Amino acid sequence: MKDPNEIEKKSFEIIGGLLGDFYAPEPTMSVIKRVIHTTADFEYKDILLFKDGVEEDIIKAIKNGCRIISDTNMIKSGINKRLIKEFGIEVECFVDSERAHEVSKEKGITRSMAAIDMAAELKEDKIFIIGNAPTALYRIMEL
Repeated sequence: MKDPNEIEKKSFEIIGGLLGDFYAPEPTMSVIKRVIHTTADFEYKDILLFKDGVEEDIIKAIKNGCRIISDTNMIKSGINKRLIKEFGIEVECFVDSERAHEVSKEKGITRSMAAIDMAAELKEDKIFIIGNAPTALYRIMEL
């Protein structure tokens, strides 16, 4: 099997089979499967926490062309390019920007924190995807 779409489809079939009787309503189940697919860690089915209505809030933000902010370029590169184009979404990772370097030095904070501060200045709705930098998550919680 060499077709990436077929490989992904088969991967999700395998994940579904290994989840057995585990159940979560949609779209939560799709998110759980995607996280497992990305991490190869089935424990996420038991540790992911979805606050009431968050899935619908995310879907609404995406449909309204929000910005997605990540703390790593790897996350940025893994986001479906066709879908972000379809919804007019920009995906940003400011961590390596010159400004994040400058702000982190000036304020004595991490580049990840500086990048979150930069993103917070953006006026449009944002979705933050944090995968590598706990200080980014802490900064979001502070703000």
